Amino acid sequence: MTTTPATTTPTTTPATAPPPPPLLTARRRWTVLTVCALSLFLVGLDTTIVNVGLPAIGRGLQVGTRDLEWIVDAYTVVLASLLITAGALADRFGRRRVFQCGLLLFGLASLGCALAPSTGALVAARALQGVGASMLSPVALAIVVNAMPDPRERARAIGVWASVFGLSMAAGPVTGGALVAAFGWRSVFWVNVPVVVAAVVLTALVVPESRAPRARRLDLPGQALLTAAVAAAVAVLIEGPRLGWASPWTLAGYAVTAAATAGFVRAERRRAEPLMDLALFRRPVFGTAVLGAVAVFVALTVSLLLTTFQLQHGRGWTPPAAGLAALPMALGATVCAPLSGVLVSRGGPRRPLLLAAWFTAAGGALLLVRTGLSEGGAADVPVLLLALLLLGTGFGFANAPITNTAVGGLPADRAGVAGAITSTARQVGSAVGVAVAGGLVAGATPAGLAAASRPGWLLVTACGLFLLLVARASRQR
Repeated sequence: MTTTPATTTPTTTPATAPPPPPLLTARRRWTVLTVCALSLFLVGLDTTIVNVGLPAIGRGLQVGTRDLEWIVDAYTVVLASLLITAGALADRFGRRRVFQCGLLLFGLASLGCALAPSTGALVAARALQGVGASMLSPVALAIVVNAMPDPRERARAIGVWASVFGLSMAAGPVTGGALVAAFGWRSVFWVNVPVVVAAVVLTALVVPESRAPRARRLDLPGQALLTAAVAAAVAVLIEGPRLGWASPWTLAGYAVTAAATAGFVRAERRRAEPLMDLALFRRPVFGTAVLGAVAVFVALTVSLLLTTFQLQHGRGWTPPAAGLAALPMALGATVCAPLSGVLVSRGGPRRPLLLAAWFTAAGGALLLVRTGLSEGGAADVPVLLLALLLLGTGFGFANAPITNTAVGGLPADRAGVAGAITSTARQVGSAVGVAVAGGLVAGATPAGLAAASRPGWLLVTACGLFLLLVARASRQR
């Protein structure tokens, strides 16, 4: 009796797994993409929608800039730390099942954020949101990859995927500004609830179940060490400017980060089935693509936060007006991401990566040169809008080739982990961007925000130029 399941596993697996991807019609495949993209939109939107509401949250809960940073980073740090484990769990237990669990947890945590009576409760609810979100982005990408085995079609689908993510990240300030002005800061969390309900229903109706053919063991030590390394590194970036870069607490943070990173590398090398296959990073094309994902999201997050602080604190703009200023970025990302997917499907990742590098560097350089944006001159507004358009265009061109590289870097039966690696890189970049931007503007007067932002715009420019190295490495593919 106990041996029967083991001997009949090959014949029972198809009964629990979805139909092979070639059996899905084109309409069904793209419907699956649409449903999965809805969850991606939710995750990206929640990463940035809070940015415009931060001043209102600070006034409502009577907290300072440092606490506001943790309201953002409690979400991004937890999300970044758990993405790879969520992908591995989805490959093992079923992608649709994990995806639905993530949606429900994300929705419940959003309710907790909307009802939070204090800063501590809000930070805790945001962390729980990050747990739920970790089950959405990489798992949804794995579902799409499973549904679209053809590389050319997959590249185009990833272009659409990147467009949705770019739109959600850049549209967050616009949506957040309107909601804060009309209904208060709690509305930026209430808005998640109907989207979650719609996504849960559509997932049950449309998305097929899929999982890896062979279940892999969970790597709990690797997960614990990865979480410690990411959390400690971001905590140092956030608290370093306040405590001092050579203070005992900061030095302890350096030590924890280094020890956890070294322990993670050592543990992964010894495991037969590691959480993350470190051998992948020996390939320049893969390692530079992951670093490129970090750079892109550092640039995006720094740009959004510095712009928000300059416009609201430096120039006295309302949240809706500051949100509308991000529309050029959303437009550039939305238009160029599908085009980037087409370019990847036809000629590989190098050309869109080059375009992403030059557009991002140009946007950062323009803002670096014109540091009078917070002085109130109307002539600077077109410069700001042009710079954000350039940054959004660069962001749109970057996502598809980077994501496509990661998907092609691991076997098909580990699609969840493949998507999780770049998702982790993106969220680490977002967390670092929040920490850097918050550290730059903390304590700056409205008149001094422009000068305080200079290093941030220099960093954005450098991130764009780094993509040139990513493009060069992509030729080795």
